[in-house]
Amino acid sequence: MLSSELLSAVPHGILNTAFLHALPSELEAVAIPDKAVGMAQYMKSSMPFMGVPSPSVRATVRSLAKVHPFSSVAELHATVTELWTTAQFREERYAAIMLTDSRLGRGEIGLLPFYAVVIGSGQWWDYVDAVAPRVCELFLKEPESMEALLRQWSVAENFWFRRSAIIAQLPAKAATNVALLQELIEPNLGDKEFFIRKAIGWALRQYARTDPAWVRDYVRHNEQRLSPLSYREALKHL
Repeated sequence: MLSSELLSAVPHGILNTAFLHALPSELEAVAIPDKAVGMAQYMKSSMPFMGVPSPSVRATVRSLAKVHPFSSVAELHATVTELWTTAQFREERYAAIMLTDSRLGRGEIGLLPFYAVVIGSGQWWDYVDAVAPRVCELFLKEPESMEALLRQWSVAENFWFRRSAIIAQLPAKAATNVALLQELIEPNLGDKEFFIRKAIGWALRQYARTDPAWVRDYVRHNEQRLSPLSYREALKHL
């Protein structure tokens, strides 16, 4: 599926309205309002925060999903999309992403359109990096179709898709497709965007935990093309 098709895909499941109606008050109950302004300033967010720490958001989501469980991937997709679209506070968007980190959601290709929406409309590192593990699960489960998509993303005009492609294999460890990783990094080596340079260094640094010799060799051969930031990050633990 092309990136444009993903972004225009419409969820067909029935909403879990009980979950959606209950979530705001449950988050409000664990909010620390005094933290809200500082959280928004740190994240440079125009969308306000309630002041709920991330662990509390996750605990609330898991507890509420047990009370109001999801019966299908289609229902989950429709609900997280609705929650993302109608969110009044940033924690509600975090909750939408966290809902996909479940037994029902992990590795489900039916949630790919939601991840594309998060990347394409969220356009900030907290959102993009939060869906990276879910994208990795899809890559490991359906490598052929996901390789083609990640190649598209690696040259996308929207650099957040390019960042997503580069960091898509972060949790893959020995299952990392290093040839693909190189291919995804290649068109971005000259990019001056901080979040791209950071992503390149992060991807290399993470894979260095699995194959430090490969990373050293890659950095040596591309030393003049890597930005100083990517170079430092790649060799940070070597």
